[in-house]
Amino acid sequence: MSLQGRTLFITGASRGIGLAIGLRAARDGANVVIAAKTAEAHKHLPGTIYSAAEEIEAAGGQALPLIVDVRDEDSVNAAVEAAVARFGGIDICVNNASAIQLTGTLATEMKRYDLMHQVNARGTFMVSRACLPHLQKAANPHVLALSPPLDMAPRWFGPHVAYSMAKYGMSLAMLGMAEEFRGEGIAFNALWPRTAIATAAIEFALTGKDGLAHCRTPEIMADAAHAIFCQPARELTGRFLIDDSFLYEQGARDFAIYSVDPTKALLPDFFVPANSAPPPGVTIGQQP
Repeated sequence: MSLQGRTLFITGASRGIGLAIGLRAARDGANVVIAAKTAEAHKHLPGTIYSAAEEIEAAGGQALPLIVDVRDEDSVNAAVEAAVARFGGIDICVNNASAIQLTGTLATEMKRYDLMHQVNARGTFMVSRACLPHLQKAANPHVLALSPPLDMAPRWFGPHVAYSMAKYGMSLAMLGMAEEFRGEGIAFNALWPRTAIATAAIEFALTGKDGLAHCRTPEIMADAAHAIFCQPARELTGRFLIDDSFLYEQGARDFAIYSVDPTKALLPDFFVPANSAPPPGVTIGQQP
């Protein structure tokens, strides 16, 4: 189970889950394309494509930092061409870039609606589309979106319908493309965390510093993504996977290692279906 020599094209990989996925692959000796907008550090969010590249190379991989706006077709196409020119192809596409605003209909300005749909749904479709000609040549091609299971429970839509539509758009892209390219052996899957994940963006936008103690670290998503990419693409496609359940399928048993503070109750994430039970021994708190 190694990604040595494989090339990953990861959007939004300058920090958080995207960077964690890149670092896990780098430990195998993978090539990681860091496709993100952050060339200069955000005043609230640490990390740039260049600092991420340094971390990737320190972990044992090869890095290519590229300034990419997933809303811009020319920017995406240029980045894919640069990745292929540097590494010779693309084996794995990770649609991690995402925009979030948890507001109701009247509180959601149309510019924020457009941003979420352009980055989440449209960006996932466009980046996947741009990578496809190269994935068709890869030995074990995978496309992954960090997006939720398609659970149509109204409670996931009522409080923030614009955001939910945009996130579910990512999942719909994986569902449709999995079927469209099944015969070619290209895997399309979605991966979602059962709990909130401790990232700088989550701390800034949602939980605050104290809330991070109730989260898991990004490494659980990175380990789950790594396990997906090591599966034969023809045998794992069209799935909507929850991080700890999939890792349990793969033999993982100790999930406490991913808790920021194992003494604290875990905060459940949005969009996890009610019938999705956590692995044995894992206790999840109540949705706020």
